[in-house]
Amino acid sequence: MRVVETINDIRAIVKSQRAAGKSIGFVPTMGCLHEGHISLARESIRENDFTIMSIFVNPTQFGVNEDFDKYPRRLEEDSRMAEEVGVDVIFAPSVKEMYPGSYKTFVNVEGITEVLCGKSRPGHFRGVTTVVSKLFNIVQPDKAYFGQKDAQQVLVIKKMVKDLDMNIDIITCPIVREHDGLAMSSRNVYLSGEERKAALVLSKSLFEAEKMILNGERDCKKILNYINEKIAAENRAQVDYISMVDVESLEEISEIQRNVLIALAVKIGGTRLIDNVIVEV
Repeated sequence: MRVVETINDIRAIVKSQRAAGKSIGFVPTMGCLHEGHISLARESIRENDFTIMSIFVNPTQFGVNEDFDKYPRRLEEDSRMAEEVGVDVIFAPSVKEMYPGSYKTFVNVEGITEVLCGKSRPGHFRGVTTVVSKLFNIVQPDKAYFGQKDAQQVLVIKKMVKDLDMNIDIITCPIVREHDGLAMSSRNVYLSGEERKAALVLSKSLFEAEKMILNGERDCKKILNYINEKIAAENRAQVDYISMVDVESLEEISEIQRNVLIALAVKIGGTRLIDNVIVEV
């Protein structure tokens, strides 16, 4: 497996693979890999002839006072994990490589970026869509793989791809969880032992809400009140948002009539975690 750092190098590799008639799968990440990322790589390897993974901590999606500077970076360990699963190339550019000093162009999806995480993190999704569009343009993959844990991000990227006529299939893969239900996240490394236990309230409350719906409850207010009460009982937790929305438009709903996304963002100590479930009715 090769690790390349320049756009010219990764484009040369892509060109040679295309010349050989190979299909290309792409897994964009910010590194600090865990089993969630590896599951995306496995799916890409299964479906494509050649898999590229990017590792780039993207500064444009971090807001003021967010964790860009302390975000975990461990390229050597990440490279070993990627090689073990069968990734062919890692593209690990510098910030200067991706955003030269004269950089002035951004990509923005409107509407669905202004709710949920977008409401509390203004500018975040503009950073995501900008870097993903750049990576898509550099790598030119047939398929790109994203995790359902970032449910809003997946919908935003799908909208960008559709609106800009990008010839890429976006593949959404299930959330990968720890044995006790905690959604895997690179930010979990920030949690102390006690905070790690407290963080279980996210998945537990979501699973209980899912059971309520499957047992016939359709009043969103009752379900949201239940989740709020569960999380409020954990004194280490501070709610950013808890929402029940349409799975396609992300518009808040008051009564469940079709499939619903329950999404939340909660700070445990100083660490902001997200989780969600999609309930099919």
